Amino acid sequence: MYYRLLNLKQLSLRVRIFLAMIFLTLIASVLIALVSIYQFRKEAKEYHQDRLERKENSIVGHINYVLQTTTYPLTTENIPLIFKERIHELADIHSMEINFYDLKGNLLISSKAVFKVDSILPKIDPATLRILQGTIEKRYVEFVKIDGQQYRSSYSYVKDNKFKPLAILNLPYEEDTSFYDNEVKSFLMRFGQVYLLMFLIAIILSYFLSSYITKSLQIISDKIRETNFTNKNQKIVLQEGSREINILIDSYNKMVDQLEDSANKLAQSEREQAWREMAKQVAHEIKNPLTPMRLTVQSFERRFDENDPNIKQKLADFSSILIQQIDTMSAVANAFSNFASMPAQQNETLNVVKIVQLALEIFNEDFIEFVHEKDEIIAEIDRTQLIRVITNLVKNAIQAIPEEKADKRVVVVVEQIGNQVKISVTDNGKGISEENKARIFEPKFTTKSSGMGLGLPIIKNIIENYNGTINFESQKGSGTTFIVMFPIINKENN
Repeated sequence: MYYRLLNLKQLSLRVRIFLAMIFLTLIASVLIALVSIYQFRKEAKEYHQDRLERKENSIVGHINYVLQTTTYPLTTENIPLIFKERIHELADIHSMEINFYDLKGNLLISSKAVFKVDSILPKIDPATLRILQGTIEKRYVEFVKIDGQQYRSSYSYVKDNKFKPLAILNLPYEEDTSFYDNEVKSFLMRFGQVYLLMFLIAIILSYFLSSYITKSLQIISDKIRETNFTNKNQKIVLQEGSREINILIDSYNKMVDQLEDSANKLAQSEREQAWREMAKQVAHEIKNPLTPMRLTVQSFERRFDENDPNIKQKLADFSSILIQQIDTMSAVANAFSNFASMPAQQNETLNVVKIVQLALEIFNEDFIEFVHEKDEIIAEIDRTQLIRVITNLVKNAIQAIPEEKADKRVVVVVEQIGNQVKISVTDNGKGISEENKARIFEPKFTTKSSGMGLGLPIIKNIIENYNGTINFESQKGSGTTFIVMFPIINKENN
């Protein structure tokens, strides 16, 4: 039972409403049929009861007339004599069996020599006799069944002129229900035909009504399913809806506003946190060259001797050290500036293969290999930013290969897959460790002794601005492959 209830709960609201309406239709039809059968039986019972009372009143009136006109003394013993010739006439006139019993329940005379209940009731049952004597009206109707047939057996007192009981009148009445049984069968056949049509109509109406009722809920459900913290969520607008649906829609729209506000606050907080971290990193990178610069100046100041014959060489060395540290700080400032403000996209239609080849010409390493299936792959992208992506990836690939490695190799592949351009840069360097893979695109993260770790984040930013993706595959000690994919046409800029 619990399993069935569980399965029912797992059904959709639309299906449950549909099944509920069908179930109500079935219940209503069954109740109509039961009430109709009950009404037919009740009418049959009332009909036979009224018919028996009418016949009994007619027969009693006729019996009283015979008693008033007879010449025999009105005694119990004379009842067979009084009605000896008249009882058959009464039975024929009223189409009823007529039986007279004495006051003790013994049979006095019957309209038939052998009547239907004679073998079953040779005399009135003592219990029936006590009930008759105890009634106020001195009348009792007993229900009996003989050979499967229902009978009403009426018992009442026959009185003389002084209202003294003379005998007990018994009228067995056979209930013929064949007419009503046929009526019930005819009704059920007609009702079954109408019900079949009504049931088909109910199925169709239930389907459309359940769809109409749950339509609004389906819209709300789809919107809730599409709700995403990182995307712009659309509010629900329905012209017509019930009070409950409108309350649910209002709650959802308020949730969308709150979600958008929370997303904005979170984004602002993340940006502020990122800039704070970046400021710390920049400050740290600037402090690094300042310390050796300070030490160099102090050392030069203590050892300065204008009469020293090597003073010019020492001054040149001192200047060289300062310039080197100043260049380091300048590189830090430039890297931070490039990451903080990306140049605006200047999309142009160009040959990606040619631009990648052009970007590779600035490298002097002879182990760089360029592979392309086509000589021309036309796409819409910023030339400068594409060169920047290739330069940074190839530079990282070269730096990932140890200096002592004999067979250095960097392979750059450009190919077209469907409506996208795929650029892969593969090296046979030392690879990326498992613990560093998750942080490889984080700003300021780097495994090199120099640099700020902004190259890959900048590339990722550029590629994502073109609705593209950048991923990598790496194996420790075997090398790394960075894969860049972006659409041939940037839809956001068209």
